[in-house]
Amino acid sequence: MPYILGIDIGGTKCAVVLGQFESQIKILDKISFATEADKGPEYAIGRIFEGIESLCRRNQLEFGDIEGIGISCGGPLDSKRGIILSPPNLPGWDRVPLVDLLEGRYGIRAKLQNDANACALAEWKFGAARGYRNVVFLTFGTGMGAGLILNGRLYSGTNDMAGEIGHIRMSEHGPVGYGKAGSFEGFCSGNGIAQLARTKVLERIQRGEEPSFCKGLRDLENLSAKMVAEAAFAGDELAKEIFEICGEYLGRGLAVLIDILNPEIIVIGSIFARCRELLWPSAVEAIERESLALSRGVCRIVPAALGEQVGDYAALAVALE
Repeated sequence: MPYILGIDIGGTKCAVVLGQFESQIKILDKISFATEADKGPEYAIGRIFEGIESLCRRNQLEFGDIEGIGISCGGPLDSKRGIILSPPNLPGWDRVPLVDLLEGRYGIRAKLQNDANACALAEWKFGAARGYRNVVFLTFGTGMGAGLILNGRLYSGTNDMAGEIGHIRMSEHGPVGYGKAGSFEGFCSGNGIAQLARTKVLERIQRGEEPSFCKGLRDLENLSAKMVAEAAFAGDELAKEIFEICGEYLGRGLAVLIDILNPEIIVIGSIFARCRELLWPSAVEAIERESLALSRGVCRIVPAALGEQVGDYAALAVALE
């Protein structure tokens, strides 16, 4: 079975993963570390090199035993030339030629893909979308982006910008995501849910009420999507309302994708996979109201199957592309 390496680069943490592939991916070993984005790309790239070399040493491998390196990173980027182009969550990563750096140091073929595309590849090859030819993957994590598999091939657009669904404006007013108030990412992301919660909680506080998950103005800025989800699962009515609003806009966004792309399956990760029961009732109402019946009837909508390891599988899937 051939050995491959995956590198998952995020604004908060990075991981270097060693895997083997035959008919399925087998994850053998992994090293994770904080990105520490304020230190610039040199720090994280140095840690990536250390991670690759450490994984090879402790698994008794030579660099020549590795058949490929896959890199998953938030965009924008130039996947054809292997260059990372100033992602907003990686300040200072301006035109970083990471593929050339890896290939020059190790003599191993490397490939770069944005994280949504990489996750789409992973769920298509190994997860919930296996066997389908027309697939949409939605990240629905800290932000909202899409990876597209169309007619059995990854579709990345003219300059790697296909699938930026989070930038679509869903309302004139609302949480800010992707630099736009009322965007799909504003309503349907971890950051967006937290913003929406702050607005709704402030309304209650000004009316003299105190939600169970926020004890006054001092806690307002610390609100997170996780805190709201925990309160909603515990039965807090305001927290459930926040997720109903999020689900409504999720459904509207899914209806757009269904009507334009006519996919067989939409796979949704992260927050949807964990909070489906909070989001789905209002989402499905919006989908049925907004989408074409013929397109809706041939499209399944499911949570991601690879769970919290999707980033590991995503980077390894890029190595196999």
